[in-house]
Amino acid sequence: MEESMTVSASAESGKGFQWGKMEWPVFLVSGGVLLLFVIASLVNAEAVSGMVNKYFGLSCKYFGAYWQWLLFLNFLIALCLAMSKYGGVRLGKAETPELSTFRWVAIIMCTLLAGGGVFWSAAEPMYYFTSVPPVFKGVEAGTQAAVIPAMEQSFLHWGFLAWSILGTLGAVVLMYVHYHRGHKLQARGLLYPVFGRKIMTNTLGQLAEGCSILAVAAGTIGPIGFLGLQVSYALNQLFGVPDAYGTQLAIIIALVCVYTFSAVTGLHKGIQILSRVNVWLTVALVGIILVIGPGGFIIDTFTHSLGAYVKDFTTLSLYRGDLGWLSWWTVFFWGWFLGYGPLMAVLIARISRGRTIREIVLAVGVIAPVATHFWFSILGGTGIFYELASPGVISGPLKDAGLPAALMAVIGQLPMASLLIPVFLVLIFLFLATTGDSMSLSIAICVTGEDDPPKSMRVFWALTMGAVAAILIKMGAGGIGALQSFIVVTAVPVGFIMLPTLWGGVSMAKKLYNEQNN
Repeated sequence: MEESMTVSASAESGKGFQWGKMEWPVFLVSGGVLLLFVIASLVNAEAVSGMVNKYFGLSCKYFGAYWQWLLFLNFLIALCLAMSKYGGVRLGKAETPELSTFRWVAIIMCTLLAGGGVFWSAAEPMYYFTSVPPVFKGVEAGTQAAVIPAMEQSFLHWGFLAWSILGTLGAVVLMYVHYHRGHKLQARGLLYPVFGRKIMTNTLGQLAEGCSILAVAAGTIGPIGFLGLQVSYALNQLFGVPDAYGTQLAIIIALVCVYTFSAVTGLHKGIQILSRVNVWLTVALVGIILVIGPGGFIIDTFTHSLGAYVKDFTTLSLYRGDLGWLSWWTVFFWGWFLGYGPLMAVLIARISRGRTIREIVLAVGVIAPVATHFWFSILGGTGIFYELASPGVISGPLKDAGLPAALMAVIGQLPMASLLIPVFLVLIFLFLATTGDSMSLSIAICVTGEDDPPKSMRVFWALTMGAVAAILIKMGAGGIGALQSFIVVTAVPVGFIMLPTLWGGVSMAKKLYNEQNN
């Protein structure tokens, strides 16, 4: 019976979506609130920014410590679960995985790393190198002693805790609810350990769904806007193209066209193809930089920093010494990743059928973070290497022009820079396209409850996110800046939606273990 429910849900996906069947509370909470945010920003951007910043401060003050503990416990519990006898539990009622391991990992890696890692990988280590985080009190900024602390702090924000909240315990819960209990694959299933099956149909479940969609939409729109700003800046520096709104808009339109087409063609075509191209292009660029750049420094820095990060893991994860600094850095990132949590869990549940719990936890919670650390060491480490040799060569452009200038400054120091910079811009474009297509698909899955949702719903959300990004960058830096703070505010309800996975993942793993071994 449960199997037939799942199959029938997929079979209906070929039908056109009927808007009359829309769960309007879900749509109003997600699309409605986002629309109100945009309209209010157009009417009075200063007032919206002030209000958002106020609630941003309150969110950080009252929920910052909770988020730190939530992410910390989520990773530890997931790791222990994977290492236990329950790690061998196979999820999804399938004996073999639907996707090959390479394609599976490629989709996972590209979806989140594009969500911000490409923008921050050159800039964030430099910020910490020139202004050492307060947890490393006494370390002099801009010196050799500041290199490892700068990389450690970057590793924390893009490491085990961030990745784990995106699809370890959450994916286990959703796969249990969907594949093994026959309910729709929706974010509200994360509350199943508390409310049972009624959460799948009641108003609270619909509100949770809407909040989850709103949070991931806000988290995706920001990087889309950043792409327009970064590529426009780069084209101006390279070819003299005006760094103006018209250029930024053209870039966003091109991006939206690519990821909309990818989302429409689906998981087994467009999304897979973009992810594979991303991975191979990234590997090629990493190899080139190791050969023509400071390869020895990069490898030594990565090795030393990873060891130091593991050694200082608990201290860094639970540091509460400077609340102001935490609000603008660690808590901001935790809010961002929490916002992605439910929809990334939906995506990973969708692509992980036939995988074991151990495979999912290792891929999402361990392999992906270590690969991300190496990527940060490639760009961030290269930047620090040249900054040590010539102070101001990277930090100067970063201070003057912000994130868009950091990557340009780092690549500009390498041999063959005129060739590498355009290739990196293509990589950034494709990376972000994988985030756009994956999140458009995930939102459509949540709205319709279908594993293969109608193309009209994928297109609607793909275009909506691009349109909002275009409107916000038209408003200038304040628009994207307000959205960044808004991301943290939307993470407040999502933090409670993710909480039941701490015990639900373990409980459901035990039930499946008993079922599969009896």
